[in-house]
Amino acid sequence: MSKKKRRGRRPVGTATSTKPRKQSIEFVARPFAGLPAEEDLVAMAQIIPAATATVCLTEEYGGGRVQLVTLLPEYVQGIKRVDGEILVAMQTSMHSGDASRDVAAAVLATIDLSEGQALRAEGLPEPGPRLQDILDTSEPPVVSVRETFDFWVDPRGGVGDAQTRQAIEDAIEHAKDEITPTRPVPGVEHAYWCRLGTKEFVRWVRGEDEDEFFNAFARIHAARESDLEEGARFVGAFRANGLAIPVWELVPGTEAEELTEPLQAMGGRLDAALADESPLSPEVRRARAGIISRQVNL
Repeated sequence: MSKKKRRGRRPVGTATSTKPRKQSIEFVARPFAGLPAEEDLVAMAQIIPAATATVCLTEEYGGGRVQLVTLLPEYVQGIKRVDGEILVAMQTSMHSGDASRDVAAAVLATIDLSEGQALRAEGLPEPGPRLQDILDTSEPPVVSVRETFDFWVDPRGGVGDAQTRQAIEDAIEHAKDEITPTRPVPGVEHAYWCRLGTKEFVRWVRGEDEDEFFNAFARIHAARESDLEEGARFVGAFRANGLAIPVWELVPGTEAEELTEPLQAMGGRLDAALADESPLSPEVRRARAGIISRQVNL
């Protein structure tokens, strides 16, 4: 027997590694599908800097309330306050391939913490309950967009927490200048105005199937009707958690309150285009290819 073969033999009685291999999670392209306010949950996970949303758990998982938030101090995944209140961050993702499972795992792990403790990322979760399994979907979450991370401060913090409270307040103040000003557009669901530097934009999280949206919007774009109004031009779209998000650059100085009418008008054009079942013309196909090829990152 060759030396190579002798080295490859395992001595009798030697066990292989007993450490169980973690099960991987299958990729889910549209992880929040089926949840009420799916579009706003995607917005919290992807484009809103500071926001909260209260959700309720099913009786099987305790029936309590949980605050979903965008971010928490030091990028922790969750916090269990001294009074038992649960906060879980949606943007501190574990990238398992299923964002719904990631957030649900963080919720359940935070519930199991001792009061006053924080949950830090320690590897990817294994397959298990998703948000669709643990949330009471009869109570849709209402997203509250914030100007700062003021929700980091526990309003019931006691005197003994003075040093920690001051550190958190300092962190909020430091982060204030880094937050992109963002506000919902009144009267238009899932549309968010923002100011990036000296420019204003609006991003609209759409709930349609991605292909259906891009087909419909390509019809509008080919007809040269994709701008919101004069000077407010369509600059592109991007995909996030399985949904399409078109973006418009606005006339300088435009505020969120001024976008209600033009976005409602665009919504009417989109509804008509979505209802159009005729084959896409060559012009529309070219418009669709152009929109998809120049996805923006805003």
